[in-house]
Amino acid sequence: MPERPEHRPPPSAGKRAGKLTGWRRPVSPPSAPPADSPTAPRPAPPAPQPAEHRSVIDSAVYRDGIRIASPATLADTFRQLREQPDGMAWIGLHRPTEMELHSLATEFNLHELAVEDALEAHQRPKLERYGDTLFVVLRAARYLDALEEVDFGELHVFVGPDFLITVRHGGAPDLSNVRHRMEESPELLSLGPEAALYAILDAVVDGYAPVVAGVQTDIDEIETEVFRGDPAVSRRIYELSREMVEFQRATRPLVGMLHNLMAGFAKYGTDEELQRYLRDVADHVTHTSERVDGFRQALTEILTVNATLVSQQQNAEMRALAEAGFEQNEEIKKISSWAAILFAPTLVGTIYGMNFETMPELKWTAGYPFAILLMAVVCVSLYVIFKRRDWL
Repeated sequence: MPERPEHRPPPSAGKRAGKLTGWRRPVSPPSAPPADSPTAPRPAPPAPQPAEHRSVIDSAVYRDGIRIASPATLADTFRQLREQPDGMAWIGLHRPTEMELHSLATEFNLHELAVEDALEAHQRPKLERYGDTLFVVLRAARYLDALEEVDFGELHVFVGPDFLITVRHGGAPDLSNVRHRMEESPELLSLGPEAALYAILDAVVDGYAPVVAGVQTDIDEIETEVFRGDPAVSRRIYELSREMVEFQRATRPLVGMLHNLMAGFAKYGTDEELQRYLRDVADHVTHTSERVDGFRQALTEILTVNATLVSQQQNAEMRALAEAGFEQNEEIKKISSWAAILFAPTLVGTIYGMNFETMPELKWTAGYPFAILLMAVVCVSLYVIFKRRDWL
């Protein structure tokens, strides 16, 4: 079970001396620095980066929960943090380059395995500790109403004694609202990077609620389509089932991660406010995980019902085809029988209609009555035979 760091080792000479050495700072009303102080808050937003390179979404240095600097580059962030012995850096990245991650690893002593995971992405949710740094992987989700599908994103978070780095892969989650909400509560942000981590966890879990609502609506629609006999419903069930598998992979490991964090409350003296935050997040995750399990079970049952209905429909169609074939055979029997009956007089009449002078029957006085009688006997005989066989 991963543990949170107690204290970061003292920095070596010439490398950010005087850095924060613990997870938390005392909760006290923040004091605004003098206007002429070089650390006065900067109300202006961070300078925009070139259009072709915007990996750094937002970077800020905080002191006592107040943003005191908004560096435009990672190098400026490193320099500003070195100048603030009790400051905290919060760096937000979106699909950073390998060079950027390696510069962060060098500055903050990040483990190479964690950096490799953050660079490659496609990780399952997990919580690991490397020295005094926590590495957290989260899977965020959002429901796309236009496409009626679930879009998953991946978030990697590095949490150290005086820094928090987020590496986002995908469109979700949007952490700008999390940062804005934390900046509006400086007394909470002053508790350190762990408070920001809990706020991020809360935002990711809260983002699951619209997904759950959207999936529930999809399942209700699928049930209607199943009993309506929509031929495309099987594909929709399959696609939604795959999304629920991904959703389950995102939520189920998160339950254990949060319980591991809660297990360390007493050991690490976690602030009571943060404890309440984490318990609330854990409750929401458990509820969401149970709903996702229910969705998978419901989709499995719906797929079974759909297969049964499709099989019944196919059986009904086959029975209808068989009945149609039987009726067609009966009609063919009748047509064949009458054709055979009519063929007999036609044959006799055709023979006697040949213009041969040497035919002996042409001079026979009883030839015509005999021919008529012969045709009648043959026709009656065939009719009786076909009638006994129920062909007529």
